[in-house]
Amino acid sequence: MSENVVHLHKPTDSPTDDTAPTVLTIVPDAPPARPVPLWVRSGHAVKRAATHESTRVTGRAVARHSLYTLNGGRIVARRTWDGRTGARYERMIRAAEAAGNLEAAEEWEERLTRFRAARHHRRMDLLHSPVEAAKGVAVGAVMSIGTLVALGIVMAINTGHVGDAITPLTATIDFIALLIRIVQIVWGPALTIGPFLALLALWSVGRKQQAAPNWALPANVRNGEGEPITPSIVVKALRDLGVPALARAIKDMGDAGASMLGPIRIAGCGVEVDVTLPSGVATNEVQGKRRKLAENLTRHEHEVFITIPEAARTVRLWIADSGALDEPIGPSPLVTDETLTANYKTGRAPWGQDLRGDAAELSVYQRHLLVTGLSNQGKTAALRALALWLALDRTVQFWIADLKGVGDWAPFDGIAKVLIEGPSDSHCIQATEMVEDAVEEMNRRIEAVRKDPSLVFPPLIVLVDEAQKAFMCPAKGEDGRPYGGAKATSRYFMAVREIHNQGRAVDVLMWQGTQDPTDQNLPKLVREGAHTRASLVVGTESQAEMALGAKAVNAGAAPHLLRQGLDKGTLVVASDGIAIPAGQSSITVRTHFIDDEPAAEIAARAKALRDGVATLRAIDRTEARDPLADVAAVIGDAARMRTDEVLKRLHALDTVAYREWNNVRLKRLLEEHGEEPKKSHGVMVVRRDDVARALANRDADGSASASQ
Repeated sequence: MSENVVHLHKPTDSPTDDTAPTVLTIVPDAPPARPVPLWVRSGHAVKRAATHESTRVTGRAVARHSLYTLNGGRIVARRTWDGRTGARYERMIRAAEAAGNLEAAEEWEERLTRFRAARHHRRMDLLHSPVEAAKGVAVGAVMSIGTLVALGIVMAINTGHVGDAITPLTATIDFIALLIRIVQIVWGPALTIGPFLALLALWSVGRKQQAAPNWALPANVRNGEGEPITPSIVVKALRDLGVPALARAIKDMGDAGASMLGPIRIAGCGVEVDVTLPSGVATNEVQGKRRKLAENLTRHEHEVFITIPEAARTVRLWIADSGALDEPIGPSPLVTDETLTANYKTGRAPWGQDLRGDAAELSVYQRHLLVTGLSNQGKTAALRALALWLALDRTVQFWIADLKGVGDWAPFDGIAKVLIEGPSDSHCIQATEMVEDAVEEMNRRIEAVRKDPSLVFPPLIVLVDEAQKAFMCPAKGEDGRPYGGAKATSRYFMAVREIHNQGRAVDVLMWQGTQDPTDQNLPKLVREGAHTRASLVVGTESQAEMALGAKAVNAGAAPHLLRQGLDKGTLVVASDGIAIPAGQSSITVRTHFIDDEPAAEIAARAKALRDGVATLRAIDRTEARDPLADVAAVIGDAARMRTDEVLKRLHALDTVAYREWNNVRLKRLLEEHGEEPKKSHGVMVVRRDDVARALANRDADGSASASQ
């Protein structure tokens, strides 16, 4: 009989077949865990309870409301002390002296003198008031009793009962006894409840002033969400700004800097306050620390704007409500009001809202326009919103070159007389020639006005979007002149300059949109020729100066501090065509965004106002002319004509064909037919007989060729 052998150790060799014996490994049980002492468990429980969020919230609430009451009593005591003494006046005197405002110090000192004189007068009156008060009480009592007795006598005569003579007096005594009983009943509870009511009043004062440490305040206030802007918060933010002279001046002021602040006014989705800086502190020292000031005010940098008003040593702070600038401003009136019309001369385009929440409306009358900014920030949308409004004035003509060419300006097909769309060099050339045509149209209008000053021409808006492409175009014309560039040889640059110089006089206006401005793609003379300059977010302060001008940037305009991607459509505008607060040189506008579909609907309304416009998609310059016959036509019956006058008349005859003609080209034309300009009295002229012979020679050559 076989027996199973149980091995209590692990074999060293693995079994080689299925008949290997079964091995059982016996693992002893782990020893029981030692029990945690009661005092340790109690300590952990106490720690969890003490650090639990509910406990923290409760503790902060208890501390907060206790401190509201304590500090409310301190605030009431200080107010009472200020009301009974001249402490308030003395603080204001010290503050004015620290700020270097001696006139204000003298005024407060005069007020303090008047207060002390009035207080002395009141105290002297107290010496005589007890005797006068006693006399007044006695006289009042006698008169009251006499009045009641007289009233009783009248009642007695009326009723015939002698006892009614004292009825009013008795009723008055009973009424006084009733009041005494009421006071006796209420007095006890009033003594018990009175202190609680007083504490409640002190708590209310402390709560209103948020008189508690920051750690004890509610989470929304502690984190800066919805924190109200108060004078103390503004002064503390300025004190901690890191400007030593400012911090010292605030410390020396008896009112802790409150005298620096003007009234805090509600302004749209935020508040506005003027700060008069103390002597020794420059406005640019505060302006250059915008981020730190915003963080001290528990705001983001983009929620605080610093501008310089007209008053000396003053900065104007506009502080947004937390998160308010991230909220949309709503649709454009062009979308919501189908009855809206436009008027080029007297109307204002509904462009958006300023930071106060007021409507920002722009006048475009005889104002060249420049809108710039980084790519994909809303430049085209801002330009198009203005153009869509102006299109509702049927008298306005549009010549548009869209050098992006993705269809943003497609709604103007049927509104614009010229619409060029595309990003290539050939499109840039066409845009340049379009602007040159506008120059010729401007010159034609100017010449016509000289002859008849009463003439009025329809407004012509020459609009080039993505104008930096035209400035950077490397192509050259037949005469070797480049289309792009920033020199006097550049055709686009010079054409824009000519319109800037004289166009507004005959309502030929230049609107340009360009991105990422530099001296190469936006020359100084061009950007300074615009009457209305607007900038979305740009990369640097130097680009902000290019976009708006150094004066606007030095006065607080800061498109370089806008947030790329988050502040789309937010423009900083420098123009006399928009309402700007007094003392400021620019205004920040959040523009309405008009999407493609509503833009097409607005454009359809504009087309309905017009008789029909055939839009040219390109400028055709292939039409054949007979230059020699045109020279003969412009000379007419004159025996001779100066060459520059001939060229001028050729330009007027056909601007497109003869724009690039000059004296060399005219001389070459005549030489080809056996003639040439000659001098008369030292001036080059073209003779009528020479042109006639040239025509005859050409006709003869043509006849000979035909006969052969």
